[in-house]
Amino acid sequence: MNLAKSITGNIFNPSLLSITRNPRLIFIPFSPRETNLSYFLEKKYLRCITSRQPNNIAPISEVFCTRLVSYCNSKFIKDGICIHSPIIKLGFQDNLILNNNLLSLYSKCFGVEYARELFDGMSYRDVVSWTCVISAYVKDGSYTEALDLFRNMINLSEVPNEFTYSSILRSCSSLLEFELGICTHTHIIKRGFEPNPVLRSALIDFYSKCGYFEESLKIFDIKNNGDTVSWTTMISSLVQSQNWIQSLKLYLRMIEGGVSPNEFTFVKLLMACSILGMKYGKLVHAHIVLMGIELNLIMKTALADMYSKGQRMEEAVKVSNQTPESDVWLWTALITGYARVSNFGEVISSFREMQLKRILPNSFTYAGILNTAASIREWELGKQIHSLVIKDGLETSVSVGNALVDMYMKSSAVVRDALGAFEEIISPNVVSWTSLITGFTQRGLKGEAFQAFMDMQVFGLQPNPITVAEILKSCASNEVRNLHGYVIKSELRNNVTVGNALVEVYARFGSVGDAWNVLQGMPCRDVVTYTNLAAGLNQMGDHQTTLSIISNIYKDQLKMDGHSMATFLSASASLAATETGKQLHCHSVKSGLGSWISVSNALVDLYGKCGSINDSQRSFSEILDPNVVSWNVLISGLASNGHFSSALSIFEDMILAAVKPDHITMLLVLYTCSHGGLINRGVEYFNSMTETHGIQPTIDHYICLVDLLGRAGRLEEAMTVIENMKPAQDALIYKTLLGSCRIHGNVTLGKDMARRALELDPSDPAVYVLLANIYDDAGKTKLGDLTRQLMRDNGLRKNPGKSWVEI
Repeated sequence: MNLAKSITGNIFNPSLLSITRNPRLIFIPFSPRETNLSYFLEKKYLRCITSRQPNNIAPISEVFCTRLVSYCNSKFIKDGICIHSPIIKLGFQDNLILNNNLLSLYSKCFGVEYARELFDGMSYRDVVSWTCVISAYVKDGSYTEALDLFRNMINLSEVPNEFTYSSILRSCSSLLEFELGICTHTHIIKRGFEPNPVLRSALIDFYSKCGYFEESLKIFDIKNNGDTVSWTTMISSLVQSQNWIQSLKLYLRMIEGGVSPNEFTFVKLLMACSILGMKYGKLVHAHIVLMGIELNLIMKTALADMYSKGQRMEEAVKVSNQTPESDVWLWTALITGYARVSNFGEVISSFREMQLKRILPNSFTYAGILNTAASIREWELGKQIHSLVIKDGLETSVSVGNALVDMYMKSSAVVRDALGAFEEIISPNVVSWTSLITGFTQRGLKGEAFQAFMDMQVFGLQPNPITVAEILKSCASNEVRNLHGYVIKSELRNNVTVGNALVEVYARFGSVGDAWNVLQGMPCRDVVTYTNLAAGLNQMGDHQTTLSIISNIYKDQLKMDGHSMATFLSASASLAATETGKQLHCHSVKSGLGSWISVSNALVDLYGKCGSINDSQRSFSEILDPNVVSWNVLISGLASNGHFSSALSIFEDMILAAVKPDHITMLLVLYTCSHGGLINRGVEYFNSMTETHGIQPTIDHYICLVDLLGRAGRLEEAMTVIENMKPAQDALIYKTLLGSCRIHGNVTLGKDMARRALELDPSDPAVYVLLANIYDDAGKTKLGDLTRQLMRDNGLRKNPGKSWVEI
C-alpha cells in the first residue's frame, strides 16, 4: 500500500478509460474534473461498488485491471501505476498475473528499486516474477544483484525459463563469471533450450567476452547459418576482442550465406574499420550504400566516427550533412575527430554550433574540448569549460575528470587544482590514476607519483602497462630493480610496453647488461625496444655499439621508424662516420623516413659534424618547416667548421623567420663569437638574451661569456662576470678562466682560479695540469713539478686524449 501511495500521485493527464457492460475496452475523454486516473477509479467505480446502487458502469473486475495494467505495460504508460492502489482496495493484491504486470511496469517506468519492493511484498511468485526482477537488474547494470537473486531463486526450487537464462548469461558475460556461465549452459542443454536463437546469441557473447572464441564459434557454426542477430552478435564479439580481420571475414561468410546484415552489423564493422584503416572502411561504406541501408542517426554517427578516427574529416562532415538530424554522439565524433587532426579552431567552432542547436554536450564532448584546451595550452578556455562541466553536473564523470586532471597537470596551475578534479571523480579508473601519476612525474614530484602508485592498488586497481611505464620514469637507479621485481610477479611481465620502459630506464642509468637481459627475455620485441636501447647507448657515448643494434633490428624482421633512424644518424655523427651516415641517409629516402623532422635534423647534424657543410645546408633547405632544433644544428655545424660569419647570419635568418631561439641557440651563438674573436658582438648577444628573447642565462651561458672575454685577454671583466653571476658558481667556470690565464700568462689570477676550482672539485686532474703549465710557462718549473707531484699524491692522473680515423 505504501508503494502504491508513493507512486500514484497526480500523474495522469491524457484520456480516461471507461467500461460499459460490453466487455470491450473503450477509450473516452476525461471530463474537466476527472483529470486523474486514480481519482476516476477510486471516486467513480469504488463509489459505485460500495453503494451497490444501479449504475450503467460495470464494477471493476480482476480481468479489467489485468487488461488495463497489461495495456499500460505494453505502451510504457507510467500513469497506469495509479491503478495499484485501487487493486489493493479491491482485494486483488494477491493476483499473480496482476502483480507480474505491475512488476514489469514498475521496472520499466520507475526503476528496479520499486520493482524489487513490490516483489518482496508478493505473497505468491512464479518464474515470471523472478525473471522480471532479474531482467530489471540486468538492464540497470546491477549484474551482481541479478546473480544473487538468481541463486535465491534456485535455492527456493523455482525452475528458470529461457528468458531467465538469457538475463543470467548477460550478467555472467559482464562480470566474467565463467564458472556460473558454464553451469547455465549445461542447464540450457538439459532443458532443451539450446536451439533458442536468443540463448545461442547470449552464449556466443558470453564465451567471446570470456576469451573462449573457439567455443563461441562452435556454438555459432551449429546454428546452420543462423539469423542476422546471431551473425551480428558473433561479429560484435570479434570486434570487442580486437579480432578485427576475423570480424570482416565473418561478415563475408554472412553475405555468402545469404543472411542480410542490418544497421547494427555495419556499426560493429565500422568500429573494426576505424582500426584497420580507410581502405576497409570505404568498402564497408560502399556495401551500406549498395544494400540500401537507411542512413539513420546511428549509422551516420558510426560512419562519421570511422572517418574522423581515420583523420578524414572532410568525409566525416560530408556524411554528417547528408541528413538534417543530429545528436550529441554525432557532434562528439566530429569534435574528437577535429582534435585528433589538431584542427583546434574547428573543435571550438563545432562546440559553439552544437550549443546553438541546443544539443546538450555529454561527458565525452567535454573531455574532447578539455583535451583540446590542454593541447593548445589555452588554460582560460579550459577553466571556462570546467565551469560548464560543473553547471551540467558532469564533474564526477570519469572521462571529464581524467581530462581535467591531465589539463591542470600540464598547465602552470598548482597541483591542488588537478587533485581537486581527481577527488571529484566518484569512481576513478586506471586511466584516472595514470593521468595523476603522469602529471606528478612530469613535474618532478617523485614521492607523490610513488604514493599515488601505491594508493591505486590499495583501492583495488591494478596498474596497466602505461601506469608502470610512467612510474619507471620517476625511478632512481636503486628503485628500478624493486619495480622490475613487481613487474616479474605481475601479469605485465610479458607486456611489450612495460618491457620497452624497463629497457629504456636501465639504459638511461648505464646498466646496459640489465637492459640487454630484459630485451632478450621479451617474448615479443618491436622497433621501440631497440630504439630505447640504442638511445641509452648513444647517450653513454658508446656510439659503435649503438650502430651494431641495426643488425639486431633486421634479425627480428623489424623496420626502422623515424626515432630509430634519428638515433643511428646521431651515433654516426658523433663518430664522424661519413659512409655509415650516407648509407643511413639512402635508407631513410627509400623508406620514406626523410619526411620526419627528427631525421632531417639528424642529417643536418651528421653532415655538419663530418665537415660536409654543403650537404648540411642542402639537407636543411629540404626541410619544409624547420623548427628551432633544425636551426640550431645548422648553426652548430657552421660554427664548428670555422664558418663563424655564416653561422651568425643563419641566426639572423632564424629571427627573421619568426622562430624563437632557445637557450641552446644562444649558447651556440656565444660559442661562435668566442671562437670567431667577435668579442663585442658576443657581449651584445649575451645582453639580448633577457632583454630581447626572454631567456634567463644559465651557468653554461656564463661559462661561454667568460671564455669569450678570457680568450680576448679581458680577464678582469671575466672575473667581474663570475663575481656578479646569478646562478651558483661551479668548478668549470673557474677552470675556463684558468685556461685563459695560461694563454695570457696571468699567474696570480691563475693560482686563485685553481684554488677555487679545487675547492669545488678536488678530483679534477685538469686543474692541476693547467696550473702546472702556467708555472712552466712563467719559468717556475719547480712549482710546476710540485703541482704535478701533488696530483699524483692525490691518486689522480691525466686522462689521455684519443683520436680515430674511419677506415
